[in-house]
Amino acid sequence: MSDMTFIDVTAPGSRQKQGNLHIISSTIREIEDIFTRLGFEIAEGPEVEDEWHNFDALNVPENHPARDMQDTFWIKGVDKTVLRTHTSGVQNRAMMEKKNPPFRIIAPGRVFRNEALDATHEAQFHQCEGLMVGKEISLANLKGVLLQFLQEFFGDDSVSLRFRPGYFPFVEPGIEVDVTCTKCHGENKECNVCKGSGWIEILGAGMVHPHVLDSAEINSKQFQGFAFGMGIERLVMLKYGVDDIRDFYDGDIPFIEQF
Repeated sequence: MSDMTFIDVTAPGSRQKQGNLHIISSTIREIEDIFTRLGFEIAEGPEVEDEWHNFDALNVPENHPARDMQDTFWIKGVDKTVLRTHTSGVQNRAMMEKKNPPFRIIAPGRVFRNEALDATHEAQFHQCEGLMVGKEISLANLKGVLLQFLQEFFGDDSVSLRFRPGYFPFVEPGIEVDVTCTKCHGENKECNVCKGSGWIEILGAGMVHPHVLDSAEINSKQFQGFAFGMGIERLVMLKYGVDDIRDFYDGDIPFIEQF
């Protein structure tokens, strides 16, 4: 038999197409990146939450409207259990786990509200809770953190904030936070985003209520803290000019790929 030489020829494999991150996922990563550089840790909590963590520990009274069926999805057949209505429930879990301030955490995640759907409301959406607890914490600390975050997020050092009084059961005092209009910067009285005011309401915040600290077994006479909560879809809509929150979830590939 004659000698035969075999040559191993291997065809190159076909490259698999890679999908894109959804704009909500990539925005959550961007938010986490900014806050971790500011010294915050990332905390997580369950989406199916007990009533105590979702309401009681946050100083939400039993007769508060947020507990009603029109705002909350209650789990049928499971006593005192809900789909979480905010990521603020992670706040108490994080404080109970850490015990000893100082600490800083953010808690991004999905939340659920039983409400009518329109261009600015969805039954499920995403929030990011922020919390800092320590000694001599004030609204000035809150303003500094939020200003740094928003300037980095929008890529604009000219972004500024203003605080207005607001009410949230788990903070005292509570504030509404406005940011300079990301579209017209207050220069267009006909602006369809800020309605000519030059300001856009962007999140709620305030100093952590002493009852919330005490429920987490943290001495409210010795420590203070601030908390804030922002809607992630709201941030994306402002940054990229999206008009309808439903666009994020209707499966339109060209819409998703543009980001």
